[in-house]
Amino acid sequence: MAAPQIPNLNSLRNAHGAGRGRGRGQGGFSGLSSEEDETAHDRIVQQTDQDASVSRLSAVEVGYLDDPFAKYFVSGEGQRRFPIINRGTYVRSKAIDNLVNKFLSHDPSQKKQIISLGAGSDTRFFRLMSAHPRANGIGYDRPNLIYHEIDFPENTIHKLLPSAKESDLCRHIATPWYWSHSTKPTDPNAPADALHAGNYNVHPIDVRTLDPSRAPPRSFEYIEKDLPTLIISECCLCYLAPAASDTVALYFTQHLFPSTTALGLILYEPIKPNDPFGKVMVSNLAARGIVLQTLRKYGSLEAQAARMKAYGFDGSGGADVNELWHKGVDEKEKERVAGLEMVDEVEEWELLAGHYCVVWGWRGEGWNGWKEMATQFSAGS
Repeated sequence: MAAPQIPNLNSLRNAHGAGRGRGRGQGGFSGLSSEEDETAHDRIVQQTDQDASVSRLSAVEVGYLDDPFAKYFVSGEGQRRFPIINRGTYVRSKAIDNLVNKFLSHDPSQKKQIISLGAGSDTRFFRLMSAHPRANGIGYDRPNLIYHEIDFPENTIHKLLPSAKESDLCRHIATPWYWSHSTKPTDPNAPADALHAGNYNVHPIDVRTLDPSRAPPRSFEYIEKDLPTLIISECCLCYLAPAASDTVALYFTQHLFPSTTALGLILYEPIKPNDPFGKVMVSNLAARGIVLQTLRKYGSLEAQAARMKAYGFDGSGGADVNELWHKGVDEKEKERVAGLEMVDEVEEWELLAGHYCVVWGWRGEGWNGWKEMATQFSAGS
């Protein structure tokens, strides 16, 4: 199931654990058929994208992050989040950005590829293109980076509408553009849900449909199988049943890409469901019909490291958000961030931050920066 990221530690403030998320309720949606239950579940998944965008915009407006594109993906007025949520957004974003930049900086002349699962309204493509508009000295027609986003059609439509009309966004997309629909719309003026350009591809695909026994989606012809590739899942795979989550990951690591392709995976997911805080978090989410299905199986950094090994990665690293803050942010930057807002609930911040993690795994050559980060944190392997 493609799904946008859940907001960084969002709304877990209440009762030490209530948060927004997406997933199937433990008992389903009462009174609904299985098909209706699935539809209702998917609707919850799709609707959370806007909450994630609001959280990021909040962190941007307070000064935690520099992202001039975040405002284009928020409908209506933004909303100021609690300081601990803004800080969580900042730490997670910086950690993933650091991993992405290390991937791209190795042999800059080498063309590379990024695939974002459940990308929603994530702005990373636009931020990367803005920071490196002509990285290969040629321009967008022959980019050094090909970026792919995979999500529900309902979310890709939302992503493409501002991307097509806002000059600050569309100027970063290589021409020519190829727009399409994943289904034949009854309305000829219906907005497109797919986009393919030289440097940017938006795939309206539910990742639950990815199956090695089936032919790959037609749009996957735009994915280059021999390029060094980074796959990102920010709270996407955790909403699948563990077996289904593993199937999606293995689809890429063992089916779509040959073993000779350098491949990396970044996951941002909740952990620690069995301590007192984690139990309240799980209970409050279940009360809303939400179950983070992989949380039991991959509920620790050790389990996440074993997961990376099972996916065929040679090495892995990881840390919870609390450790990423203490060890991954230098003292000068900590002082700057601390001066933005008063976080007077330090214990609550540490509880929240300790229940989310960023983990990464790699295979092949070109991951020295990732190996260095793995040794920096206690979960490196």
